[in-house]
Amino acid sequence: MNRNLIMMIEASFLAVFALILDLLPSIRLTPAVSISIAMIPIFIMAIRWGIKGGLISGFLWGLLQVVTGDVYVLTISQFLIEYFIAFAFVGFAGLFYKAIQSALQGGLKKRAVSLIILAVFVGSIARYFWHFIAGVIFWGSYAPEGMSPYLYSFIVNGATMLGAAVLCAIVLVILINAAPRLVLRKVNNQILSESLNESKKRA
Repeated sequence: MNRNLIMMIEASFLAVFALILDLLPSIRLTPAVSISIAMIPIFIMAIRWGIKGGLISGFLWGLLQVVTGDVYVLTISQFLIEYFIAFAFVGFAGLFYKAIQSALQGGLKKRAVSLIILAVFVGSIARYFWHFIAGVIFWGSYAPEGMSPYLYSFIVNGATMLGAAVLCAIVLVILINAAPRLVLRKVNNQILSESLNESKKRA
C-alpha cells in the first residue's frame, strides 16, 4: 500500500480517537483551567510519522471539532488560530520521531522515554503558544479587573499546557513501556541504521 495513503489513514483514525478522548470528562483544576489526555493520539502519530503526519492528524482533529460543533467562535481569525493552527502544531512533537524510533528499535528505553517526554512538551508548547496569542488578542476582556491580558492568557494557557503535558507524558510513557508497537513502525533501514549509531554514541 502507498506510504502516504497509510499515513493518511492512520492520521484520520488517530484524529478521531483524539476527538473521542476530548469528549470525555476532563480534569478541571479551576473554572478556566482543565486538562485531558486528548493530545495523546496526535503525539503517537507524530512519533510514528514525524512532523508531517502529526500536523495532518492535528489539523484533522481541529476539523472534527468544528464538524461536531464543539467550538467557541468569536471571530474568523480566532477560529482559525485556535481550531486549525493550534491543533495542527501539536504535530511538532514529530521533531524527535527518528531519534525515538531508533532508540526503541535499539532497545534504548531510557533514551526513548526521555525523548518522548521532550516531544510531548515541545508539541504542547507549540499548541498553547497559539492559544496564548488568541487569549491575548481575543479573550483579554475576560481577564480580572486590573490584570494584564498577557498575564491572564499566560497563566490560564500556561497552567493548561503544563497540566496536559505532564498528564500526557505520564500516560504515554506507561503505554510505550507496555506496548512499544503503538509508536514503532517500519522505517528506511539506512535512516534507522544511521540514527541508531548516533543514539548509541550519545547514550
